[in-house]
Amino acid sequence: MRNQSTPGKKYAQNAPKSGAPSIYEQLGLRDGQSLELLQALHILTREGKLNQDSRRKLKQVMHLLQFIEPLLLKLRAAQGAVTLVDHGAGKSYLGFMLYDLFFKSATDSGKVIGVEVRDELVARSRELAAQFGFSGMDFLNLSVVDSSKALPTKIDVVTALHACDTATDDAIAFGLKHGAQHLVIVPCCQAEVAATLKAGKASALQNNPLVELWRRPLHTREFGSQLTNVLRCLQLEAHGYEVTVTELVGWEHSMKNELIIANKGKAHAKASGQRLNAMLEQLGLSDMRPRFFTPLIANEASIA
Repeated sequence: MRNQSTPGKKYAQNAPKSGAPSIYEQLGLRDGQSLELLQALHILTREGKLNQDSRRKLKQVMHLLQFIEPLLLKLRAAQGAVTLVDHGAGKSYLGFMLYDLFFKSATDSGKVIGVEVRDELVARSRELAAQFGFSGMDFLNLSVVDSSKALPTKIDVVTALHACDTATDDAIAFGLKHGAQHLVIVPCCQAEVAATLKAGKASALQNNPLVELWRRPLHTREFGSQLTNVLRCLQLEAHGYEVTVTELVGWEHSMKNELIIANKGKAHAKASGQRLNAMLEQLGLSDMRPRFFTPLIANEASIA
């Protein structure tokens, strides 16, 4: 097998002259990062170039790695092996690059598990993991909900990068159920809340002047998107997570740019659960309670 920790021969032959930026500096990569892996993922061309689309993808993933790596290092120092589950993995750019940079050189038995419903993507990811000797990677051809039964009770880190449909919320529920220490989520697909707001708009107009925030279709979509992520953050806080919300990359790279990082560290926050419940009531979203109120919260009368 080829040595994946160093650039391929053609890159070595074309090494820059003294003082010129290396291929890693040109592409914004880490030293030692496998260029052959990035080619196999079709992020790099055979000539080691980036097109505009792959440049955006690479920038997003590399920036996300900066947030995830400190969490992994902290866990490794505390417990050794780390298990990370990536939901809605798609082509597993994040999982493969994480494994290449953090897991493959470790002496422990850490694992990266990708969960994806599209069987062709799962099959391809399994082939790539075997090709590059990434024995600690596994891929499940399951929905997020179904994967919960197939995976260990305790998971350390849960990630979801633009997981589609309700998979972002399913990933959060998965992390809560499996006691994840950290959740790193780039949310996607907030249309469901917007649709519910739209359906209840007529009756809400009679009683609540704040409905002006979503009376017009464009505002319904934008307000629904922000509201969805606010509810997600309150749910995490209610379960004892410290939540940080920030931008992933500049808006010129992606409109789906919000990054939610949740770190376990305190008792359940009753106030956050109460606010979540009140918002659902006041905005006419009570029917969505099962989505944002997990059984842990719903069973606590003092919160619900």
